[in-house]
Amino acid sequence: MTTHTILPVDLEAVTAFSKSNGEPDWLTESRTKALTLAAELELPKLEKTRIDRWTLNNYGAPRSGTQITEELPESLSSLIDINEHSNLIVQRNSGVVFTRLSSELQSQGVIFTDLETAIREHSELVRKYLYTAVPVEENKLTALHSALWSGGIFLYVPKNVEVEIPLQAVFLVDDTSAVFAPHILIVADNNSRITYVDNYISGDLKEELVHNGAVEVFVNDGAKVQFASVHHLGVQITDLIYRRAVVGNDGSIEWILGEMNSGNVMSETLSVLKGNGSNSDAKVIAVGTHNQKLNYTTKAVHWGKSSDSQMITRAVMRDEATAIINGITKIEKGATKANGEQTEKVLMLSPKARGDANPILLIDEDDVTAGHAASVGRVNAEQVYYLMSRGISRAQAERLIIYGFLAPVVSDIPLAQLQTQLQALVERKLGQ
Repeated sequence: MTTHTILPVDLEAVTAFSKSNGEPDWLTESRTKALTLAAELELPKLEKTRIDRWTLNNYGAPRSGTQITEELPESLSSLIDINEHSNLIVQRNSGVVFTRLSSELQSQGVIFTDLETAIREHSELVRKYLYTAVPVEENKLTALHSALWSGGIFLYVPKNVEVEIPLQAVFLVDDTSAVFAPHILIVADNNSRITYVDNYISGDLKEELVHNGAVEVFVNDGAKVQFASVHHLGVQITDLIYRRAVVGNDGSIEWILGEMNSGNVMSETLSVLKGNGSNSDAKVIAVGTHNQKLNYTTKAVHWGKSSDSQMITRAVMRDEATAIINGITKIEKGATKANGEQTEKVLMLSPKARGDANPILLIDEDDVTAGHAASVGRVNAEQVYYLMSRGISRAQAERLIIYGFLAPVVSDIPLAQLQTQLQALVERKLGQ
């Protein structure tokens, strides 16, 4: 049974926002229909997490904010090494403020721009894929996102083009009065290759805000996409995000995710392995502190024959933080020779911290292999004593064990500067 609720914005505001951005009629209509649908749909029902009890009141107001400048915001200078070869998009609150794509990649047909611009300049290409991996009608959050998203990223890599240098995006929120809901849309055409890296950060906010984001990645036949993302939004931000990839024959998606937020988090990362020989590799690390409520789901759905999925999730919880870690491997009927493996591990650093690892295998085909492993525990005392016997203090020993626990994901970050930043974030969160 659905319930009509009061929405955070009205139809007139959404329509005015769409018109002021010069959006085509089909998108304006799509936004208004999505907002109407949001009033009827329910919030997603999460495993052992009551998201309806979270503070989800302020989504901000729709605001046209795309104003491209030549200079980066000062607060980002330490995160980004910008030069003439850089490929970078920066979004601040509702709109993109900086964009750069090398002439070399432009000449190869690569499109890397904000999604609003892409809809105006490449309307049919965007329309073909938009909302097909994260459907508008899935739940209240997806409908609200479809109505309110702004800025965002559109990345298209043509057939047979291999891009060696990672393309980067930074999403900065420092204004709680504006919508912060970027939509990431990546299309890798046949036999192409791309690495995309993004970073979510926030300023010193005085009020609460919901980040309601979505990522759609389409990996066509023979293509390879590496997607790395670090979220370190402040305690005032509730981070809600759906990430979805649809993978064709012999295509490959690699997810590398660092969940370093200070507020409550709900994230779902799903790979749909449609093609024969398709592959998904997902690595997630998370650090929870204080009284955070965290719910992470990593999922692979196998449709293609000889498809393969790997999942590794490592979470460290301290203080009174609570984490629900879900790993779901679904092998559909007909996906013969498919293989799905997953591992979820939670390390708790205090008596009041809680971790729950839920490995789930759903198998509808006989001729497959699948396996899972899960553990929830504390720092191994024998390992601590061994390191202490080598002259290392207890605090240093525990830190070494924790860093070793997280290393399988941290070491795979495809950008040295982002890897260093993630290590610093882990140290900062564990040292609070």
